[in-house]
Amino acid sequence: MVKLQQGTVLKAPERFFINGEWVQPASDRRIDVISPVTEEKLLSYPEATPADMDRAISAARTAFDEGPWPRMSARDRASALRRVATLITERLDEIAWAWTTQVGAPISLTRKLVPQNATLFSHYADLIESYPFLDIRHRDDGGEVRMLREPVGVCAAISPWNAPMVLLSYKIAAGLAAGCTMVAKPSPETPLEAYILAECIEAAGLPRGVFNLVPAGREGGDYLIRHREIDKVAFTGSTAVGKHIMRVCADRLARVSLELGGKSAAVLLPDADFAKALPSLMVYSMPITGQVCFSLTRLLVPEARKAEFLDMFLPAVQAIKLGNPADPATQMGPLAMARQRDRVEDYIAAGKAGGAQLACGGGRPRGQDKGFFIEPTVFTNVTPDMKVAQEEIFGPVVSVIGYTDEDDAARKANATPYGLNGAVYSADPERGFAFARRMRTGGLTVNGLIVDPKHPFGGYRESGMGREGGPEGLENYLEVKTVHMAG
Repeated sequence: MVKLQQGTVLKAPERFFINGEWVQPASDRRIDVISPVTEEKLLSYPEATPADMDRAISAARTAFDEGPWPRMSARDRASALRRVATLITERLDEIAWAWTTQVGAPISLTRKLVPQNATLFSHYADLIESYPFLDIRHRDDGGEVRMLREPVGVCAAISPWNAPMVLLSYKIAAGLAAGCTMVAKPSPETPLEAYILAECIEAAGLPRGVFNLVPAGREGGDYLIRHREIDKVAFTGSTAVGKHIMRVCADRLARVSLELGGKSAAVLLPDADFAKALPSLMVYSMPITGQVCFSLTRLLVPEARKAEFLDMFLPAVQAIKLGNPADPATQMGPLAMARQRDRVEDYIAAGKAGGAQLACGGGRPRGQDKGFFIEPTVFTNVTPDMKVAQEEIFGPVVSVIGYTDEDDAARKANATPYGLNGAVYSADPERGFAFARRMRTGGLTVNGLIVDPKHPFGGYRESGMGREGGPEGLENYLEVKTVHMAG
């Protein structure tokens, strides 16, 4: 059994969900999960081997080629997805505590975010009931052309550790809605939510083999993406791993959708109201201890108003309450794992060595003898070429960058390899929108930050390809077939 932080006990994962059944692992290999709060072992669970992967992929292949799911009406698939959504809703508190316990995200935050999991399944249920899977067109000669949108096939869904269930739900809900069959591999550090999802799908009565769960580490993930029976890989994670997946899948031209890293900028235009901007900047510059791909980690402010901004921003950062993520009053918990803290500390050292000025934070907080804690950190006097301004740190580290005019702001906002997210603040929303059009990024918000699962999310350039959420997320899992009616 696994005891979550508030005392709820979950059944420890001991089997894999393959072909509609909970099956024994093929080997005795196991993965340990370490608590980010206590630094002690939280649980141990079986690791899928290539033999387990083969069973799961075979089940998904049979379910796609011979089973009812891809051939079912959209209305019937929608009904099944709504059952999954209802079952997820009944377990939201468990999901929130699993997230908090494994990752260290504050419970006050995870409770707000976990309803998105059910929303995704109900959203795609609604969408496919009106989606044009068959579209009638006509040729110049008057002949009919029937455009079909059909499921891609067997899909591998590989999710990261920072937001374990919601980033898996984006993939599973859309893929199932399209009629695909799925093989899910969650991050080895965070298996619990994927097991809850599997239990919900089982209870909802989806056909055998439509959803399969095989948790594994890097070796298992690499085997999965190389398997020739996998028609598509959907991945959220680092840009380096995303590039590797693209290279592997290119060999057989398997479809890919990749939601990767980011180095997102919030641009405060000269007319911005800093006091109005501050609340959203405090939430979205370091969410989940900065371990979110769309974090606003570069804050671009007018040089003439930089001192004014720092006088407001730095005290707010220094007032962030660090502590046990199970405490509802905690605003920032630990980093998720020891290697993540090491990575963040290396970047802080690189920032100082590169000439950036450490304005606050930068170390381990006093009084936190256990746990992978790091202080919220702000660098000033940062130039766009510095390492801390170019690379994704994935921790509570923000760079404040000055600019001279809007042309300079646009150049600096676009001066990274990434293009995932961004924000523009202005007293005039239309001025903000005009500037947003100059930013080379897949998502933007004027005067805040919004990520809505019913609308597409994804990046330009090295932040990935494809979109998750909305109709565009469904289309990630569809192929287009053109049928000419000749007579």
